[in-house]
Amino acid sequence: MAELDVQNPLIGETNCGVLLHQLQKIWDEVGESDEERDKMLLQLEQECLDVYKRKVDQAAKSRAHLIQTLADAKLELSTLSASLGETTFVGIPDKTSGTIKEQLAAIAPALEELWKQKEERIKEFLNVQTQIQKIRGEIAGGNQQSGSLKVDESDLSLKKLDEFNDQLQELQKEKSDRLHKVLEYVSTVHDLCAVLGIDFYGTVTEVHPSLNDATGVQSKSISNDTLASLAKTVLALEEDKKQRLKKLQELATQLIDLWNLMDTSKEERSCFDHVTCNISASVDDVTVPGALALDLIEQAELEVERLDKLKGSRMKEIAFKKQGELEEIFARAHIEIDTEAARAKILALIDSGTVEPSELLADMDNQIIKAKEEAVSRKDILDKVEKWMSACEEESWLDDYNRDDNRYNASRGAHLNLKRAEKARILVNKIPALVDSLVAKTRAWEEEHGVTFAYDGVPLLAMLDEYALLRQDREEEKRRMRDQKKFHEQLNTEQEAIFGSRPSPARPLSSTKKVVGPRVNGGAANGTPNRRLSMNQNGARSGKRDNARPIAPSNYVAISKEDASSRVSGTEPAPVTP
Repeated sequence: MAELDVQNPLIGETNCGVLLHQLQKIWDEVGESDEERDKMLLQLEQECLDVYKRKVDQAAKSRAHLIQTLADAKLELSTLSASLGETTFVGIPDKTSGTIKEQLAAIAPALEELWKQKEERIKEFLNVQTQIQKIRGEIAGGNQQSGSLKVDESDLSLKKLDEFNDQLQELQKEKSDRLHKVLEYVSTVHDLCAVLGIDFYGTVTEVHPSLNDATGVQSKSISNDTLASLAKTVLALEEDKKQRLKKLQELATQLIDLWNLMDTSKEERSCFDHVTCNISASVDDVTVPGALALDLIEQAELEVERLDKLKGSRMKEIAFKKQGELEEIFARAHIEIDTEAARAKILALIDSGTVEPSELLADMDNQIIKAKEEAVSRKDILDKVEKWMSACEEESWLDDYNRDDNRYNASRGAHLNLKRAEKARILVNKIPALVDSLVAKTRAWEEEHGVTFAYDGVPLLAMLDEYALLRQDREEEKRRMRDQKKFHEQLNTEQEAIFGSRPSPARPLSSTKKVVGPRVNGGAANGTPNRRLSMNQNGARSGKRDNARPIAPSNYVAISKEDASSRVSGTEPAPVTP
């Protein structure tokens, strides 16, 4: 029954008091002494204290662990926020109140969110840095660098990511520019190889295999070495193109010279149109494929050699043709030479065989060059001589026109002659200045060259001096004729007053014009007989051009400009008595 009583309380709540009461009953039944009881109670109390201490220590350790976990979580939260650049994160609790577990429970979602964000950010960094590393490897000339990339987790902020993205964009732009430049180089190499007749694929493969599309490589090399090698290849091909074009143009010039010397037919020349068509072309103008191929240049060289051999058998014909060219230059420049002696000397040199044909032709070419240079130095003066002589011809025509009493009649072409007369008067007034300029230029030319300037064998200054004297004589004769005319007009007026009638117009004392101008004697130097470059009263050349203009009738009278103006105004001058 006693056991049942003890156990009954256990059915309910068991505590220390119940247990102690039950222990007292047992001690009573056993008959334990008070000392033993006190001793056992002290032991029991000590054991209870030890249990409490252990529990307290465990609770303290658990609390310390939680505090450390909370501190670590806060530190990690702060570190992740700083690393991600998130100064204010929505999930981070603002308050730090509440129990430790409550605080941990509040931090855990934010910490988990930051961890996810960190992992995503690391992937983004890794992606950008991988692309940067790959492009740098392409620019450096190698493939993607070996080894895995390590992302600096201390700074995963968006600002740092933007910096990497900016760097990636710059590298991508540089890659695009380099690829564009590579393609330009490849296109240039293709065009040059086509013109030069060189294997394009073999040329670009030597630079880098990826440049050959036939290899199937998708990405082309954009490294510094590839660009430098392409630039060097382009320069070499351009220099080769320049040299080949120069060689081809020299051969084309030789071909044309030989064809011209030997009067080669157009049909034979047309076989080398592909050579001569680029004789004056610039390097950039030659774009036809195969236009500068080596076999084409060799073909032109063989043709030049063949024509050179053929030229030796036609030496006399070629030499006389060059001599004719030289004589034509001297004739245009109004320089007299002994053509017969020159041709005889050429024939003697060819027959004697003492001079190589090439040397003789080269010497004649030099003579032609010097003759052209001398003709160029004389051109300015000769142009002025031509203007001077043309002006003298107009002056002669104007004198004939002024002598025509019917020049103002309403005849056919009268208005055209009137306009020509006006222009002729303007031109005649310029003759003195033209002569002075011609004299000054001629003297300057003679001082520079140290020789006399001859026009068809006659010193030009002597011609000009003779012209000046003749013009002075002509002016004096005009004044004398005007005085004589005035005397006759006065005499006619007096006779009319006495006899009441007007005599018929008088004829001029002389109907022939005085021929003025320098004499140019042509000798046997150019194979033509002696001739006179005669000039009429005003110094104009006579010849076929003089024969073409109308001859004044024998009763023409020279009149002054005042008389001509009086006729235009309708006032007739007094007739001249015979």
